[in-house]
Amino acid sequence: MSKIRIEYDSMGKVEVPNDVYYQAQTQRAQDNFQFSERRFPTPAIVALLDIKSAAAHANSQLGLLDNAMAAAIQQAITASKQLDFSTHFPLDLFQTGSGTSSNMNVNEVIASLASDILQDKVHPNDHVNMGQSSNDVVPASIHISTVRHLKALLYPAINSLSDKLAFLVNEHANLVKTGRTHLMDAMPITLGQELQCWRLQLNAAQAKLQQAELNLHHLPLGGTAVGTGVNCDPRFAKLACDYLQQQDQHPWQAAPVPALYMSSQDHTLAVASALKGLAITLMKIANDLRWMNSGPIAGLQEISVTALQPGSSIMPGKVNPVIPEAVAMIAAEVIGNETTITIAAQSGNFQLNVMLPLIADKLLSSIDLLTHACQSMTDKVFADFAPNSDNLTQVLKKNPILATALNSVVGYDMAAKIAKRAHKEHKSVLDIALEETELSEDELTAILDPLHLAKPHQ
Repeated sequence: MSKIRIEYDSMGKVEVPNDVYYQAQTQRAQDNFQFSERRFPTPAIVALLDIKSAAAHANSQLGLLDNAMAAAIQQAITASKQLDFSTHFPLDLFQTGSGTSSNMNVNEVIASLASDILQDKVHPNDHVNMGQSSNDVVPASIHISTVRHLKALLYPAINSLSDKLAFLVNEHANLVKTGRTHLMDAMPITLGQELQCWRLQLNAAQAKLQQAELNLHHLPLGGTAVGTGVNCDPRFAKLACDYLQQQDQHPWQAAPVPALYMSSQDHTLAVASALKGLAITLMKIANDLRWMNSGPIAGLQEISVTALQPGSSIMPGKVNPVIPEAVAMIAAEVIGNETTITIAAQSGNFQLNVMLPLIADKLLSSIDLLTHACQSMTDKVFADFAPNSDNLTQVLKKNPILATALNSVVGYDMAAKIAKRAHKEHKSVLDIALEETELSEDELTAILDPLHLAKPHQ
């Protein structure tokens, strides 16, 4: 049996491997685009497949597509999802900027499978792509795959991390430690307060992401080539969006002005920026954890991060905070992805953005990375979170900045004198204040009580 077959498109004949379901246009793209080992993202391909199913349903409902052919197309789509994507959807990420090659790849695979099912010719353009253009379905696939990824992966991971932090906030509500500003000793706070700030940052980042996500619920289906809906029934978009909503229960709506979501990518940039905000929050938490874990002798040693693996190829017994370090690198990557999408969003020339595959890749990659970062923080850092309570208390007692609490009683200058003496003589503020003021030990103890000082004024 021959290992190749001949397929035809509008440019002529093409040799295609005999064991694949794609046809001529995919093969041309396979020959032309060999820039990397990265492929058009799988979640976006799945979204394209679902769009094709919605389109077949809509066109059948409108009487534009034979019911038997529509059923064959939908059956072929179900079968497509079981294929080896690396074999049948092999196209390089770096391809035509509209994603036309991947759209046609999906059309051709579905057409081949549907033709076998129907035992009649199903055309990738005339039938599978009916009422569509790459210019509207590829942006729509980015919306769909991004929202699905957010809801199925990232939001649950953020919620789990937030819930774990909420538990630790309560557990350590009265454990007082030295606060720090400029990396220098400052007034006391509780560990619970520190953890609560992390949790509130995390929740705020998620809220911004959810707000940015709302624009992605609008799908530019029915816009076809330039957003005007040429060759598409005006009822198509609503029927297709309603069908998609029934399938995955997400609130898809036909975009009032499809051209907006085809020519512009401001909405995906807003999501990328919100993802960057989450990355910055995670980097702040990761770096705080690294500082707090530093030691075990010469560092802060406020907490002990779970030991997961040896930390040095030469220093025996050394253990490093490997998960916070990995999370910080993930954050750096996501920040870079947002910069890439910023540049890509500028490439909305006239009626079409021409960096759509890259936008899809960077959005979905960022969501995947941040999901894993949150999960690792929950499972491998905070699951066994262990503050070094004795060390926190001992260090706090030696903190000369506690003299700040005396400002309103003895004045700033006297408080500064007490702080400087305490630091220079390695004594507590209480001991020096007993010598420098006429206040009793009971009075000073009440004023300098760390837990009282750490509690916020109501």
